Amino acid sequence: MNFSVAMCTFNGADFLPAQLESLAAQTLKPTELIICDDGSTDSTQSILREFATQAPFPVSIHTNSHTLGVVENFERAIGLCSGELIALCDQDDVWVPSKLQNLTDAFRQTSEPGLVFSNGEIVDQNLQSLGTTLWQVFKFDEEKRKSLSFERFEFLVPGWTVTGATLALRSRYRELCLPIPRNLPMIHDGWIALAIAAVAPVVAINEMLIKYRCHEKQHTGVPDYSTRELRRSLTAALQYQSSYAELARILTKLRERLLANRTKFDCQNGLQRTEQYLKHLEERSVMRSRKFGRIPAVFRELASRRYHMYSNGFRSAAKDLLSLRMHSPE
Repeated sequence: MNFSVAMCTFNGADFLPAQLESLAAQTLKPTELIICDDGSTDSTQSILREFATQAPFPVSIHTNSHTLGVVENFERAIGLCSGELIALCDQDDVWVPSKLQNLTDAFRQTSEPGLVFSNGEIVDQNLQSLGTTLWQVFKFDEEKRKSLSFERFEFLVPGWTVTGATLALRSRYRELCLPIPRNLPMIHDGWIALAIAAVAPVVAINEMLIKYRCHEKQHTGVPDYSTRELRRSLTAALQYQSSYAELARILTKLRERLLANRTKFDCQNGLQRTEQYLKHLEERSVMRSRKFGRIPAVFRELASRRYHMYSNGFRSAAKDLLSLRMHSPE
């Protein structure tokens, strides 16, 4: 298996050298490093050119003619990769030496996963631990990791479990993922994970394969807060992302993409789950306006097990029966 690394940069001179060093120190070297720079005005490009002259693998640097932004820049970098596997790479993190080897081992599983991601240690700008991990912040515990193996699609719909800096995908699914839709309540990582989960297995590696750096200059991801503030910030984001309207927009866009690619991938199961999820969201969204039809609707959703698959089971059913105002499909 050959591995491409897709890296995006923008004014990252302060932290870029450490990340490049960690790539060079990989026990399994990538086949290529594809870098798309979004018009840096600091010394980022000179750092990249210097690294390219001494890197133990081919480095290809592409400078955008105009600013694309994070999502479109990653879209371009992914599209330029030639490897069978593609790992996404932020400019300000640090990879542990065994990261690519661990990812490769995971892709060799008999289930043939389409996407693999890992945990990461959250550190400050000086790489000092903040005492928590990405999975702890996202509350991705053992129970949820087990559910990923048989409910991967439903679990990933909100788009908040998979961090792009830990993500790798099989390049054959690139056509399904790209172009990345704009104006959705998720960025490239959430969309890529969801699209692939609709057609292929997803594997979570329970190891911290990166040091995820928090600092004032970062353009995406977890901000530089205390652990308590990290959790509060992300919880607020999740509540927004999980609104009925936002989830429906995500699923509608996914349905369009699956329909457009159903001759190239086995999309039948993903389409069925998407339709069922949308039906459940529609049922719950109209329950609040019903006075007498609410009880049969709740029992229909219970009988179909959609409460358990797409919401929080009996808790959500009780909430609907009591007609409490719902801000999110809990």
